[in-house]
Amino acid sequence: MLTSDSRVWNQNKSAEERIGTVHLLRGKEQIAVKVVHAGDIATVSKLSATATRDTLCDRGHPLTLPSPAYPHALYRVAVSPKTQADSAKISPTLTRLAEEDPTLSWQQEMATNQTILQGMGDQHIDVAIRKAEAKFQTGLTALEPRVPYQESITKSGQAMYRHKKQTGGAGQFGEVWMRIEPLQDEEYAFSWDVFGGAVSSSYQPAIEKGIKSVMRDGAVAGFPLSKVKVSVYDGKEHPVDSKPVAFEIAARECFKLAVKDASPMLLEPIMNVRIVVPESNMGDILGDLNTRRARVQGMDSEKGRSVITAQVPMAEMLRYTTDLRSMTGGRGIFTMEPSHYEVVPTHIASDIIAQRQKELATQKEE
Repeated sequence: MLTSDSRVWNQNKSAEERIGTVHLLRGKEQIAVKVVHAGDIATVSKLSATATRDTLCDRGHPLTLPSPAYPHALYRVAVSPKTQADSAKISPTLTRLAEEDPTLSWQQEMATNQTILQGMGDQHIDVAIRKAEAKFQTGLTALEPRVPYQESITKSGQAMYRHKKQTGGAGQFGEVWMRIEPLQDEEYAFSWDVFGGAVSSSYQPAIEKGIKSVMRDGAVAGFPLSKVKVSVYDGKEHPVDSKPVAFEIAARECFKLAVKDASPMLLEPIMNVRIVVPESNMGDILGDLNTRRARVQGMDSEKGRSVITAQVPMAEMLRYTTDLRSMTGGRGIFTMEPSHYEVVPTHIASDIIAQRQKELATQKEE
């Protein structure tokens, strides 16, 4: 039992909590009570250390109840602050929302440079955004998130680039020759194969910096580049005009040329999806999955309902919560988790690249 004006122990945080008045809720009405027993649902306010999933117990009999398994997020939006003042509060606000509701989560998507808020559906996210404004005074705007594509290469390539700049004062000079090849297991590998002192090894950090800037920003469509081995094997330097910034620029442009020579490709995230629907909806769901470039892995029956497992590109699943609800009259459910990356089909990749380059051009103009 739990009594008003008592002290209890939070075993998860190893901290004592003071319980003020305990209330039972009936609609909007709060009814103060002196004691609640097992099975009652009650509220207390102003707890200092306790968060969702913590166990309160008697200090003399410490106890931690297992935390329930929460479902994976099914719906994602990109959130951005409405004003400059909101941008400073966005991280703490999203962290508090996720602490209060474990089915909400947020992350910074480095590939797209967006803040992603994830939940169980459009209404769930809508409520969270309104709560951010009402409770934490943080205005958020929700947009459809960009898919975190990646770039990679399919074969070996090589290039040479000379950066030469003569201005009124000291000039800039740096020449770099490099080879690149695809990697299977590592994201990035670098080897310095310059012999005979053609380029001083002191310029190696600047050359790597130039390469990594392209890997971060992409060489084809502005998405991060991965699984590449780079070998710098030759180059030239000038006794007066060579400086780190010259070799950084030369390495950056040389790496871009080498990537073009190495048949670059676009990769997209593939999701493992499990869909449970009434048997009467099975045909509609399978037909819809075919339009989403899905690979159906299996079909089964579970307690009179049909279960479909499939691998589907993330780009095709961004609004599936809403679509499944309308196809099944709200009786279908699904779970989704990341699986791996795969090559985007050529006809789709060309559209994505054109759209991305348009976006990047707009950003530069702004």
